[in-house]
Amino acid sequence: MESNGSATILRWGLAFVFFYAAIAALLDPGEWGAFLPPSLSAVAPLSFFLTVFSVYELILAVWLFWGKHLWWSSLLATITLAGVAVANYQAMDIAFRDIGLAFAALALFQAARHNS
Repeated sequence: MESNGSATILRWGLAFVFFYAAIAALLDPGEWGAFLPPSLSAVAPLSFFLTVFSVYELILAVWLFWGKHLWWSSLLATITLAGVAVANYQAMDIAFRDIGLAFAALALFQAARHNS
């Protein structure tokens, strides 16, 4: 994708969101574990899923900062943010932000798709 200011702003903004959430969850898992569906605890400890998801978020953040294969990274960001909003629909007072971020990731996906 050609470098353009809007895409760079979206990439860096979304990357920061994933980076911050991953680091915060790793540093304070008790606070962030509440955002995971409780049914996961039947499979493995929630701390395991939180760690795996945090590593995934770190990889996605680096990928978005990097900017290569933006079509794929922005698609994953869209799906991830939409999934977080759906999984936390009962806490819409907090999760509503993820819907806006999912649309920002979708805009980045659309721009990457048209410029590839």
